Amino acid sequence: MKFLDKAAIKDEEIVGNVVNKWKISTLTDIEEVKLVLRMLPIWATTIIFWTVYAQMTTFSVSQASTMNRHMGKSFEIPAASLTVFFVASILLTVPIYDRFIVPIASRVLKNPQGLSPLQRVGVGLVLSIIAMVAAALTEIKRLRVVEKNGLTFKPTAEVPLSVFWLAPQFLLVGSGEAFTYMGQLDFFLRECPKGMKTMSTGLFLSTLALGFFFSSLLVTIVEKVTHGKPWIPDNLNEGKLYDFYWLLAILSVLNLVMFLVCAKWYVYKEKRLADEGIELEDCGPISH
Repeated sequence: MKFLDKAAIKDEEIVGNVVNKWKISTLTDIEEVKLVLRMLPIWATTIIFWTVYAQMTTFSVSQASTMNRHMGKSFEIPAASLTVFFVASILLTVPIYDRFIVPIASRVLKNPQGLSPLQRVGVGLVLSIIAMVAAALTEIKRLRVVEKNGLTFKPTAEVPLSVFWLAPQFLLVGSGEAFTYMGQLDFFLRECPKGMKTMSTGLFLSTLALGFFFSSLLVTIVEKVTHGKPWIPDNLNEGKLYDFYWLLAILSVLNLVMFLVCAKWYVYKEKRLADEGIELEDCGPISH
């Protein structure tokens, strides 16, 4: 990114004591732009996690609506309420991380904070892959029960399989969300330039929004490509939703490889600037 340094070279754009800010910038301005550009590969490789997350609130809920949701003789669990496993998983993951993982990681990795922000994001991405594998296997199990009971062409019939078979994929994505959420926010807050701290929340929220957008785009592409034998028909009993989950697992693995490459390449702002002997001005928060 040395080409950006040219923007800070004073030349004929200075007329008297007036500087054309559109053609010349301070060293701080240039370094802040570099900081943001260096974060973009990490930012891009976290989008796929939220694509996986989107499936838990759509197709996994659709799966649940076909399964046995009874608890006792009279109470039936609403299909959409399975998202409570997200909350339960986060509530379990955070204290376990603070009480057990941080002390162990701080000793092993010589880091008083336990896992670094990027390591936490990496753990979340791995958990999302395992979740998609679990989701695919559960759907295969569900379809076997459907076929065994002759319910393939009966979309409104209840499949005699407990809805709690879906719990592992919800719990895994919930734990992954805890790690990814904490890691992303910590990373963006730490690495954003001092004068652009408000941008950190925007970067995080944009990955979430793009994850849901990519989920919709992926579903549209899959529906067009598998039009003859749709993976995701209106009647899930006739479809191959497990193939869609396998596809997400494969995409997540490829994304994880890209993330690991980017994370290995990435040098945290504090260390890099210290090595280069650069000290940025604290311009304070900027208004937007």
